[in-house]
Amino acid sequence: MKTETKMSVDANASANANLDQKVLQYENFINEVLRNDLQKVLQQRDSVYEKISQYLQLKNSIQSLQDSPSPLKTDVDLGCSFFVQAEVEDSSRIFVAVGYGFFVEMNHDEALRFIDKKTSQLTAFTEQLSKDSAEIKANIRMVIEGLRELQGLSDLPESRRRDVF
Repeated sequence: MKTETKMSVDANASANANLDQKVLQYENFINEVLRNDLQKVLQQRDSVYEKISQYLQLKNSIQSLQDSPSPLKTDVDLGCSFFVQAEVEDSSRIFVAVGYGFFVEMNHDEALRFIDKKTSQLTAFTEQLSKDSAEIKANIRMVIEGLRELQGLSDLPESRRRDVF
């Protein structure tokens, strides 16, 4: 009878060690893979939002240029925060950064059309990134629920839950 009990205790200890190993693997997967993926997607989305903001600022600048036909007076940075005053006599054509370090000379109407297309394209990209982040958050939640099930823990009450990020 003692040998059966000892074998049962050894089997339980082995099962618990195996369970602990699986729990550590899943926790590692959450912390090393899923959370890093989520952070990268959110950073990428934030950088795209910043690009959209820059294009919208450019759009406002172009619209103000269209409203005031007089020569444009501005400060130009020569480097090392050394500015000089400049006057642009003909501001009907501007250079717009189109990506990958390329600039294209456009008139105001062409630039506004380009900005509208570019911002709608970037907005669609941010929507996709938001969907990706929601999917990663759902995967994190699913793995956490699986861990809770493996460990035999009850679910957290709604008041104690918090967002993953």
